[in-house]
Amino acid sequence: MSMFDRVLAVTNRKLCQGDFLTQIERIAAAHPAGLVLREKDLDESAYRVLAGDVLRICDAHGVPCMLHRFDAVARALGCPRIHLPLPYLLEHPQAAQGFETVGVSVHSTDEAKEAVRLGATYLTAGHVFLTDCKKGVPARGLDFLRAVCDAVSVPVYAIGGITPQNAPDCLAAGASGVAVMSGVMNRLSDWNI
Repeated sequence: MSMFDRVLAVTNRKLCQGDFLTQIERIAAAHPAGLVLREKDLDESAYRVLAGDVLRICDAHGVPCMLHRFDAVARALGCPRIHLPLPYLLEHPQAAQGFETVGVSVHSTDEAKEAVRLGATYLTAGHVFLTDCKKGVPARGLDFLRAVCDAVSVPVYAIGGITPQNAPDCLAAGASGVAVMSGVMNRLSDWNI
């Protein structure tokens, strides 16, 4: 049995082993809770082109797509959902205005409270487990996740080293779901997809 409907898929083209848009199609067809188009290496114009393609795929499958950081691109494309790094939101508090969904990445309970104060409607909190994405950085663990979930009233998605095996532990700690990058970019079969 898959719990993929509790997964927030986070993209990274560099981890994708095949065609990126084909992988996005596969992910969207499996109906995750949502998809965050993260692609941090792209400039704004390249991101806008890619975002248009990804939004079309997600819309066709009824999957909410959150654009990442480029709030002007989201507005231009009519996307009502954005995901913002907390440092960017602190520097540009107006970036969250006018969106129906605002996700923010946090790493402490204080950051979680600040993100909600600035308009976050959901959080990603991590990294919970050891992950290759943060090599050499200690995991924050399930107690950290539980503390963040207890500190705020918005949904929290655990991120960092999430697998189908440890995802239930995150839900038991109070998370609404889990955010997964490498597991959706190159190991979708792990989720029985």
